[in-house]
Amino acid sequence: MISIRHYFATALLLLALLLSTLADASLTIRITKGSDQTTPVAIVPFAWKGQGGLPEDVARIVSDNLERTGLYRALPREDLVSLPTTGAEVVYRDWRLLKVNYLLVGSIEPSGNDALVIRYELFDVVSQQRVFGETVNGRIADLRSRAHFVSDRVYERLTGQKGIFSTRIAYVTAERDRQASTYRLHVADADGQRSRTILTSRQPILSPDWSPDGKQLAYVSFETGRPGIFVQELATGQRYQLTNFTGLNGSPSWSPDGRRIAMTLSRDGNPEIYIYNLDNRRLTRVTHHYAIDTEPSWSPDGKHLIFTSSRSGGPQIYRINLANGDVDRVSFDGNYNARARYSPDGKEIFMVHRDSGGGLFSIAALNIATGRMRTLTTSPLDESPSVAPNGAMVIYALMRGSKGVLGVVSTDGRIEYELPADRGDVREPAWSPFLN
Repeated sequence: MISIRHYFATALLLLALLLSTLADASLTIRITKGSDQTTPVAIVPFAWKGQGGLPEDVARIVSDNLERTGLYRALPREDLVSLPTTGAEVVYRDWRLLKVNYLLVGSIEPSGNDALVIRYELFDVVSQQRVFGETVNGRIADLRSRAHFVSDRVYERLTGQKGIFSTRIAYVTAERDRQASTYRLHVADADGQRSRTILTSRQPILSPDWSPDGKQLAYVSFETGRPGIFVQELATGQRYQLTNFTGLNGSPSWSPDGRRIAMTLSRDGNPEIYIYNLDNRRLTRVTHHYAIDTEPSWSPDGKHLIFTSSRSGGPQIYRINLANGDVDRVSFDGNYNARARYSPDGKEIFMVHRDSGGGLFSIAALNIATGRMRTLTTSPLDESPSVAPNGAMVIYALMRGSKGVLGVVSTDGRIEYELPADRGDVREPAWSPFLN
């Protein structure tokens, strides 16, 4: 019979093998599941009042962002009856005939050197009212970022929920040549665009985790010949090694205040949960059990850690109160629950889940108050869930045939899309906090 210790070691080995195929950093979006309850909107191309062309189509980016939420359906451009750029040019009757609920118009003009000004307005076609309008300054080089900002503002006005279009994702790819594999840690926009490599290594890279200010990443690298936890500044590329103990150094998780990092270490012989204080560089052991304790994650208020433990005989989710050390089991449904992450409001946790009868490893959500579990995905081998900072989406890794891709599912399970690379596997996703 395979021991729990051997099981976790085997899982880590399988993950490393999955990463050892040819990969490309650029990601594309493939919608795999949509909703039939969408609100029709019209996004009119923003008029450019300068010379030549622009490197980005702002209205197209806004349209794609809104459609990807599964809440909105953009009117095809060929069906637009007119191209207004200001409220004075809007004829509500025309848009009511097209049965759209909201209309977005705008313009872009140069303001010297590389600078530009974006003016846009959102209208409620049904009530024939202007919802809001805004002027946004920026640079041509940052036009895509400005488009994501506009998307966030429109989404928040329509839903009351903060948008996540300006956030970023981290993920890992690998490229194999005849001698060895080259592993790369990437950061990209939430839609997979503008990917850049922040670390290249001949050894595996695992478990990236964002600092709460979005300026740093903690991750596991095997570059020293054994796993070590590193922290890297994204703007400068400067990095330092946090731990290099004999044995396991894994699963870094940043505290909500940014002053501590929870992690798994086997420095005392058994995998346990520790907390590293970045202010005084002091390490504190949190769990004390003969079972395997791993994969810690902080509650939004910083008062608890949830983690995966084998203390009930198989991987299940437990929670520890950091004030008094009390530990209680959280997951009971299924024979495998692991890699849990809190929702931003702390009411749910998202995890890798398998039913008691075996079968699929899916992403599931557990309501902490009621204990009710609901399954969100149906792929054979889903893993590494990471929750968007507004709680609306979960990004995870899955296998599509023999290829690893990233998947995104709405937390109500209605919307799914994938972010595959042009070739090869992509694994280990992590969603950033809000960045503006």
